[in-house]
Amino acid sequence: MSPTKQILALNRFEASEGTALAPELAERVAKRQATFGASSVLFYKEPIEMVRAEGVFMYDAEGRRYLDVYNNVPSIGHSHPAVAEAVARQIAVLNIHTRYLTKPVEAYAEKLLSRFPPPLTNLTMTCTGSESNDLAMRIAEAATGKRGFVVTRAAYHGNTQHVTAISPSSMKSKPVPDFVRVIPEPDPAQAPGGDVAAFFANNLQTAIDDLEANGVGFAAVIVDTIFSSDGIFADPPGFLKSAVDVAHKAGGLFIADEVQPGFGRTGGGLWGFSRHGIVPDVVTMGKPMGNGFPMAGVVTRPDLLSLFCEETGYFNTFGGNPVAAAAGSAVLDVIDGEGLIDNARDVGAYFKANLLTVMGNRRDIGAVRGAGLFIGLDFVDDDGRPDQGLATFVINAMKERGVLIGAAGLWGSTLKIRPPLCFSRENAEFFVETLKAILADR
Repeated sequence: MSPTKQILALNRFEASEGTALAPELAERVAKRQATFGASSVLFYKEPIEMVRAEGVFMYDAEGRRYLDVYNNVPSIGHSHPAVAEAVARQIAVLNIHTRYLTKPVEAYAEKLLSRFPPPLTNLTMTCTGSESNDLAMRIAEAATGKRGFVVTRAAYHGNTQHVTAISPSSMKSKPVPDFVRVIPEPDPAQAPGGDVAAFFANNLQTAIDDLEANGVGFAAVIVDTIFSSDGIFADPPGFLKSAVDVAHKAGGLFIADEVQPGFGRTGGGLWGFSRHGIVPDVVTMGKPMGNGFPMAGVVTRPDLLSLFCEETGYFNTFGGNPVAAAAGSAVLDVIDGEGLIDNARDVGAYFKANLLTVMGNRRDIGAVRGAGLFIGLDFVDDDGRPDQGLATFVINAMKERGVLIGAAGLWGSTLKIRPPLCFSRENAEFFVETLKAILADR
């Protein structure tokens, strides 16, 4: 069995499918496609025009409200007033690049770095998660003198040229390049005896050996610490320790991509890697860092950053501007002040338990996995195989009932459940009841 769609194509509007749109909507979509060309991406079989959002809800042009269980960017809630006020206040005073001393940037760097374990004491700010992962790769290459990377089968780490190369889920027709090795996701169902740690570490070792045997050399393994694009694999806590040991023994680095699991989403601390009791060599951040304001960053050890800077004069014009620092600082304050990590843990556990109850009454749900407010739900057919068609049906049916959700996984058969961290038990109950009604009616 092989994947039928790339992840970035899942839930994408396709005019070629012939969906009948209302005249005004059809005209809008046609103009959009004429303007953006082949790069135009819209969600759902019938695209939505959004006009505003607040907390866990989004509102379309007709005033219809949707529960957002889709978007990771506004992690502390859409249009959070603390972030809006911080950005407005700072942009009215000063917004420049990083070659001047500015107290907002310095204060933010100290506040953020205080939330990392030693020796992760250096921060480089960027604008996107893609830039962060690109920089992390360059740091690894400079530190090791090698150019080989190991990633999982459906990984997505961004869209620069370098980072697309380590994002198999972005590849439509081309194979990954010769400096990349792809290994299976840490799925308990695939692991002999259920030993996820050994399964993942052994596959990593095999990939490293192949890179070395072919003269490429091993620079780093890079993982999204909850394996979100692979279908969400969080457990058991600690299973990544063995992979870190394998990477270090081979002379390479372990890069933790925290763009999606970071900033409290897993409910086990601020970072996904915290659940595993590990200290990565490099940590990358993006999307949730500014709750919608474009900012990102890389945190690493001073020795690694120094090696990179000895060979490259790195500078990022917009990364680390005072407005980004104001947004990022507000996000950290809200996470602390509103108890969002605890909320992710408690509501996430309640949400997952309710989904497991639904699973117990159905043959078309194969698994429910996750940590905190990051949960994956697998759809399967009568033979237990991944059912992408059912996932697509449910996604669009939920949209019609006021819930926004997307898909993930190698087969595109996993619901990717990823709401804002202010999600409540009542929100979870609405999602579960909506899902149950849709499955009962199909």
